[in-house]
Amino acid sequence: MRCKGYKRLCSLPYCPLMERFRASYKATSLITGREVYGSTPPSVIVGESRYPKVPVLYHVPPGVLGEEAKDYDNPPEWWGRLELNDIISRRAYQVASIVRVDVRDFTKLYETEISLASVSVRPVDTESLLKKPPNPRLTFRAGIDPIGPSAEAERILVKGNASLPRRLENLVWDDVKAEVGILELYRDGVDIYTIIRALSLGLLGELRSRKLVPTRWAITATDTVLSNHMLRDVWTYPSINTVELYRGEYLSNRFFILLYPGRYFAEWLEVWFPLTAYTKTAREPVIIYNRDVGVGKTLTPDGGFEAARFSLIEALWRRGRRASALIVREILPSYYAGVGNWHIRETVRMALQEAPVRFGSVREALEFMRMELKRETSEALTKTIAAGKYRKLTEYTKTGGEGST
Repeated sequence: MRCKGYKRLCSLPYCPLMERFRASYKATSLITGREVYGSTPPSVIVGESRYPKVPVLYHVPPGVLGEEAKDYDNPPEWWGRLELNDIISRRAYQVASIVRVDVRDFTKLYETEISLASVSVRPVDTESLLKKPPNPRLTFRAGIDPIGPSAEAERILVKGNASLPRRLENLVWDDVKAEVGILELYRDGVDIYTIIRALSLGLLGELRSRKLVPTRWAITATDTVLSNHMLRDVWTYPSINTVELYRGEYLSNRFFILLYPGRYFAEWLEVWFPLTAYTKTAREPVIIYNRDVGVGKTLTPDGGFEAARFSLIEALWRRGRRASALIVREILPSYYAGVGNWHIRETVRMALQEAPVRFGSVREALEFMRMELKRETSEALTKTIAAGKYRKLTEYTKTGGEGST
C-alpha cells in the first residue's frame, strides 16, 4: 500500500498485483450482466472447502472461442514460452462459475456435461448465468494467487461438443480401479493433466465408490500412482555408470538434478531466498529437505517433490536405467506467485532430456553445483552438509564417496 503500484518497492519491473487486477477487470468488462460466454480451455478446479460438499470452479475466458481458448490453461505449451506475468494475466482473465456438489454425486457434473467438457482435448463453448456479476478485487498481501474473478452459477450450459481421448471415453463407465484407469490412460498417451482432471471429476474408479477428488489431491495422487508403477521396473534396471548433472530453469526456479551410480534413491532440497513474499521473516535462505523412503513413498508429503519425482522416475524408466539422485530446487526472489506444481514437473522433465555434464565423482559434481548456485544458496547448502544434519548428504563429501550403492 506504500508502493501504490508504481514506486516498484518490490524491485520487480511491473506490479504483479495491478497486472492481475487489470486482467480481471478486462474480463468482467466483457460480461453482459450476469452472463458469461466463451470456451473453457478446458479448465476446472475441484476445491476442498466444506468437504464433502465442495466447490467446483469452471473457468471460461469471456469472449474467447475455439482453439484460441486453449492457451488460457495449457501448461505443456506454456513451458519456456510464457513468463510469470503472462501466466497470471491468462489465469486472471478467466471467470470461474462456481457450483457446489457433493463429492459422492459425481454424475451431476456428468449429466450437465461439465465433467466431459473439462476433459475434452479441444475447448468447448459454454454459457454461464451467474447469480450476481463478478467483481475484480484488488488485494494487498504477500504471495499472488493467479486466479480471476468468480461467482456462484445459477446454471452452466455446455453448448459445444466435448471430444474425449478414445481410451478415456471407454473408461468413463468401466468398473475398474482408479489406479488401473490412470495407468491405462498414461500408456495410451493421454497427457497427465487430462488424467488429473478425469480423476478429480469422478470419471475414473470403481462405479460404486467413485467420488469427486479435490484437484490438489488428484494432482499428487496421479503423480504418485504413475511414479510408483514405473519405479517397480526401475528398481530392476542396471545402474548408470557415470555421475551426471542436469540443469533446468524456468519462472525464476533453478533445478539441478544429480544422478550417480547406485540403487534408486532420491533426495530433494528446496532452497528459498530470505525476505521474499514467501519467507518474509527469514534472515537467511530457508532449506526444505525431503527424500524417498525406499518403498515408493516420500519422507514428508509434498506435491512439489512428487511432481519432480514423477519426471525423474519417468526419465529413468524410459532410459532403462536406475540411479541415485539429488534434486536441488533454488527459488529466486523474483518468483512471486505460486502457479502450481506443473512447472516443477515440466522443468525437471525437460532438463532430463538434455545432455548432462559428466563428472568423475559426486564430490566434483557438488563442487560444480556450488559454483553454479547463487552465493546465498550455495553457502546455505554448504552449511547444511557440513552440519551433518542429513546423514545421506554427508556421504557425498567423503573421499571417493559415491553415496550408498
